[in-house]
Amino acid sequence: MSSEFSRTLSLLRQEKGVSQRVAAGELGISQALLSHYEKGIREPGLAFVVKACDYYGVSADFILGRTLSREGNMLTEQDILDAAEPKNNLRGSVLATLQSKLLSGAVGVLFELLGKLGDKAAINAAAAYLGSAVYQLYRHLYRSAGANEGYFALDPNVCILGLSDADQKLSEARYTAALRELKAQKKEFPDLSSPAINAAYPGRCQSLTQILSTTDARLTALSRQP
Repeated sequence: MSSEFSRTLSLLRQEKGVSQRVAAGELGISQALLSHYEKGIREPGLAFVVKACDYYGVSADFILGRTLSREGNMLTEQDILDAAEPKNNLRGSVLATLQSKLLSGAVGVLFELLGKLGDKAAINAAAAYLGSAVYQLYRHLYRSAGANEGYFALDPNVCILGLSDADQKLSEARYTAALRELKAQKKEFPDLSSPAINAAYPGRCQSLTQILSTTDARLTALSRQP
């Protein structure tokens, strides 16, 4: 069974906010057995996988690490490549779904790696950076749709003055400062080599690789413009 299964099983329980004892009881197994499943020491049978899917409200493909969609829509390697290709012929909701999976997979890997460092400052700064980007993009969509911006506390005129960009830069500064402090403390960082990432995140490494590759190419092209 995919190594993603044990990791996903543990994360789903933590996301649900229940202890191993409680989850095991509701899933009809012992806490020790659930612990073995979550650590990848033992592999469960199909009956348990079905119970776990129902309990956590996800698809079997998701819990087995075969898709980034909790509902079970499969994401193939070609889907990822097509979604990231500037000249792709995908449109509307299909393209939106694929891009969403691409980003969610990459962000998921990033935060799991940060979680291994266990540094609240780095994690919170990364969340603030990404949160500010989502806020700004949604705010533009909200405004374009003609919705009442009184919903937001931030004045619309201030919103368009680059405040979000400033917040992102500040969050990035806090993020890099936290990482520098961890390095100064000789904290052991996760292995970020391609083989290690591929082995640790077989269901999502493609997303991260594609995001890094396409963004690197785009920024490189920008840097070469006169």
